[in-house]
Formats: sequence, structure tokens, C-alpha cells
Amino acid sequence: MNFKSFLDKLLAPAPALLPDEDARLALTALLVRLARSDRSYADVERDRIDRILRSRFGLDTGAAQILREQGEGLEAAAPDTVRFTRALKEAVPYEDRIGVIEALWQVALADGRRDDDEDALIRLAASLLGVNDVDSARARQRAEGRG
Repeated sequence: MNFKSFLDKLLAPAPALLPDEDARLALTALLVRLARSDRSYADVERDRIDRILRSRFGLDTGAAQILREQGEGLEAAAPDTVRFTRALKEAVPYEDRIGVIEALWQVALADGRRDDDEDALIRLAASLLGVNDVDSARARQRAEGRG
């Protein structure tokens, strides 16, 4: 996959609404970035990302794993979180951005503990995605309820 052309499209001054496949990849890369933010990318986090991808996008196990692996590649190639997340804000509808925050919390909580780096990245992502504090808190509560 050519991540450079994808990132060029995503980071354009006025990005168009992303096609579903591209939005899935960008959102997956953000989940991977969160999972890697505490410098421990554990199997439980990879499994949680795969489960989120299966649930959100109706994928089978193999397709979810492939999407996660592509997301890992994009995350490694993506610029700083600020530009990447701001670009997602322009390309993804608000309701889907709330779902992204919930999914980020699910990944952050997958290992059974809260990490300051993960919390900080979720707060930053929520702000940059334009998700208000009330919707962000509700997303966290839903993620905590899923255990």
C-alpha cells in the first residue's frame, strides 16, 4: 500500500470526505497510535483493535487482522498526531468521531489499567476531532461498560 499518497490526500489543505475504506484505515491507524503511545503494544491491545474492527465494520477475523496490519504501517508513516487527527476531523462525520473516541477508550482499557500517556492522547484526539467533553465522557463510560 502506498501510504505516502494516502497521507498526501488526507493532509491536503481541504481534504474531501474520505471513502469508507480510507476512513477505516485512518481510524485504525489512530487506534494503533494510541495502543503504541505507552511504548507497550501488547497482544491484548492488538486483539482489542481486531475486535473493534470486526464489530464496527462487519469484518471477519482475517480481514480485521489485515486492516490492523495496514493501520500499523500507516501509523508508522503518519506525521504527528495533531496534523493526522485534524485531518480526520475534516474527513469524518461527527457521529463517527464520537465512535472513534469510544474505540480509543476500548483500546486504552484493554490491558486493564489506565495509562497517563494514553489518557493524554485520547484527550488530545477528542479535542482535535472536535468531540465535546460531554460526548467524550459518555464514550469513555460506554467503553468502560464493555469491559
